[in-house]
Amino acid sequence: MKFLRFYILYRLPIIFILVILGVLSHLYYDVVTAWICYILALFSIILYFMLGTMRLVQEAVSEGDVDSASRYIKQIKFPRLLFKPVRSGYYMLQSNLAMASDDLTTAESNIRKSLNTKSSIIGNIKGENLLQLGFIQLKKGNHKEARLTLVEAVKEGISDKESLAAAYLQLCSLEIQRTQNRVAKDYFRKAKALKPKSEEIVKQIKQMDKQIARIPG
Repeated sequence: MKFLRFYILYRLPIIFILVILGVLSHLYYDVVTAWICYILALFSIILYFMLGTMRLVQEAVSEGDVDSASRYIKQIKFPRLLFKPVRSGYYMLQSNLAMASDDLTTAESNIRKSLNTKSSIIGNIKGENLLQLGFIQLKKGNHKEARLTLVEAVKEGISDKESLAAAYLQLCSLEIQRTQNRVAKDYFRKAKALKPKSEEIVKQIKQMDKQIARIPG
């Protein structure tokens, strides 16, 4: 693992060294060794442009290390050359990091780029992207747009039940604001039926349960 991390971080110097070794082998040793160096260098160049440091970024995000994630993602200089599924993840993570720093304009711009980067390899993640876009719109105070986006996200499909429950709860809250009490209660029932385990979502359900009990319809 340490070797892989070193290789990803220092891929460019390694490419340079491999090319130099290839040239030296060509001149002073043998052609076979030279071509091995050239092929390894070419393979590393392809990985550099198509994968970048995304593996390290994802690891840092999963560990909650935002500073390292930001540092690693800045090392990707040509995101448009990333392999499509990786590119979609890149923009989504850029959006997450922008949200963490409360830069909602950048967050929205990046999640829209992720939405526009379609790839059949990773399946349909449009629902997850739309969910994030909806939450960004909410934070920006665009409740009407957010409601429509969240409805579309649910229709597209959200694989993670915790995220789906969060979407239903937010839609429930938005429908209460619109005094669409029956619709709100239906969303709330769907959220509860998922039986989410997240501490934050469970807390929200308990709070919403008290509010739902007081509204007519």
